[in-house]
This record gives sequence, C-alpha cells and structure tokens, in this order.
Amino acid sequence: MSSAEAIPAPAARTVASTQSEMTELVLPNDTNTLGNLLGGRLMHFIDMTGAMAAYRHARTYIVTAAMDHIDFIQPVHLGNLITLKSSVNRAFTTSMEVGVKVWAEDTQTGKVLHVASAFLVFVAIDKQGRRMRVPEVIPETPEEQRHYADALLRREHREAEAARRKQEKQAHATLEDAEAAEPQAQ
Repeated sequence: MSSAEAIPAPAARTVASTQSEMTELVLPNDTNTLGNLLGGRLMHFIDMTGAMAAYRHARTYIVTAAMDHIDFIQPVHLGNLITLKSSVNRAFTTSMEVGVKVWAEDTQTGKVLHVASAFLVFVAIDKQGRRMRVPEVIPETPEEQRHYADALLRREHREAEAARRKQEKQAHATLEDAEAAEPQAQ
C-alpha cells in the first residue's frame, strides 16, 4: 500500500467548487508572424487555468502529469481577449482530470467564439514530492456527470496506451540486445 493510500481521503468537493477562470489580452509578443496566438502560449494559459482548478480541489501542491488532449479549433488573433474556464472532471486516488475550454472575444465586435478545448491530468504532491490523496469530486449537473463518466474512459485509454508503449519499448530493447549479441559480419 502506498503512503497516499494509507492517509484517509479528504472530504469530497463539488465540481462547482473547483471552477476557475482566467482572461488574457493577446498582445504582439504572444503571436506568430500572421498575428495569431502561438499554440505554445495558449497551451501555457491552458495549463495555468487547469492548475487553478486542481489547486482548488486538492488544496495542496500539484504538478502537471499530462496534457491528454487538446483541440485548436480556430485561430486567436492579436487584440482578442481570451477567456479560459476550467474545472475538475474527475478525481482518482492522487490524480485529477481537469477540463479547460477557451473562448476568444473580438474586442471590436464583441463576437465570442469557442477556440480550444483540452484535458489535463494533475497529480497532488506534498513538499517532498510524494503523492497525496485528493478528495472525491461530486458531479451535480447532467453535463458534469457526463464529463465525470468520460474522464474514466480517457483514463482507461491512457493506461492502455502506456502499457502498449512499455511493451513496445521492451520488445525494441530485446531486439537491440539480440542484434548486439550477433557476431559482426566482416
């Protein structure tokens, strides 16, 4: 049993209690030569907003373990306001899946468009970097319940993919070992 499992779980929290929001103005330093927001800069904003939701839920240090999925739906332009909203979709023993949605607002017309969505995984840790238990999350609305159920499917997919990669890596190492053991042809 890990140290995280030995400690009782903190009291459950609602999805609503984890919700976080951040708004940024897209400035020239944030854009590429076409005047569009750099994808890496948007990923940074997504990570920060996701971390806010994870902190609110775990109430301890958290680290980003994975950016499981990201969709860049439309470009974001210089001068747009971007609003990012995040919440914990599901909590596991020491990790949490957080969903982040991003909207861009044209400051001249007021038109708002959904421009990106992402799923991230955060892990709760203590000051020494040891994993910490996180509270369960309580989905209350139909949408929150759907996100909660879908998060388990994404986790199962991540775990299956990690097992596949591990097996592939082991097979590759075995092949390299066999090739190294063969006498060199002269």
